[in-house]
Amino acid sequence: MKIDFDKNIDGLIPAIIQDATTKNVLMLGYMNQEAFDKTKETQKVTFYSRSKKRSWTKGEESGNFLNVVHIKNDCDDDTLLIYVNPAGPTCHKGSDTCWNEENLSNFGFFSELEKTIEQRRTSSEADTSYVASLFEKGINKIAQKVGEEAVEVVIEAKDDNDDLFLNESADLLFHYLILLQAKGFTLNDIENVLKKRQK
Repeated sequence: MKIDFDKNIDGLIPAIIQDATTKNVLMLGYMNQEAFDKTKETQKVTFYSRSKKRSWTKGEESGNFLNVVHIKNDCDDDTLLIYVNPAGPTCHKGSDTCWNEENLSNFGFFSELEKTIEQRRTSSEADTSYVASLFEKGINKIAQKVGEEAVEVVIEAKDDNDDLFLNESADLLFHYLILLQAKGFTLNDIENVLKKRQK
């Protein structure tokens, strides 16, 4: 890996730290050649502190190390992207990221759909949406809908109409997300269960 530490006068290059699993950006730091070499040697992210004027390994005091998974450099060889498995909060203020955000998986559109379902679930009594009406009917009705949609997916899986199969699959997933929230859970909870099964 070629890295151009001489591009800047101070010999420092930015290192973007990203969670290898969630893909969330955790922090930004700077490295010189010494910090980079130590990072490779120990497999724990080490930066150069511009305020302390020395190299420091993230977590050397707190124990919240950033364990290296993979390192990439950019097209100009003057910026690093480091994928890590964080051993605790990343920010010195105690938050998961230096932007005070939770380091949860983002499932793209499905995460947005979860937010919409949550909004409909907690909306005022005047909300006449389908989702709000399901929550109003209670857990038994929601669970029943999931069962009905599951049966329809199985039926369509046996036929050759891909459009119907995909539409029924979407209905099942949508109602399952509603059921998860009715039970107080999210996709992140399901992800955590599956992660534990990998060990």
